[in-house]
Amino acid sequence: MRTSRFVRVLKFVLFGLAFLTIVGYVVMRLWNWLTPALFGWHMITFWQALGILLLSKILFGGFRGGPHRGRPLRGWYWRRRMIERWDKMTPEERDKFRETMRRGCGPFTSGVNETK
Repeated sequence: MRTSRFVRVLKFVLFGLAFLTIVGYVVMRLWNWLTPALFGWHMITFWQALGILLLSKILFGGFRGGPHRGRPLRGWYWRRRMIERWDKMTPEERDKFRETMRRGCGPFTSGVNETK
């Protein structure tokens, strides 16, 4: 039992290192192919490419867990809740909601203002 867990962890680490190596190499090759020719910037090393990947993850991706961590996608969650609430509304409540949205967000038409 203990050996199989060790083997799984070792495989995970090895695949992770292989993935980082491949992605770092691809970033380095793309950078060295494109940026000197396009912008006149100098070439980078493999370690600098990994640094760029880490910096972009920090700036644009963060280190929080994604939807695969057991949380639903926020857009889908909102949509599902709205559909449930809409189904529970009476026709009068739906009309009132539509009117409120028109006043707050504008008309639900293709850019034509109906109130003129």
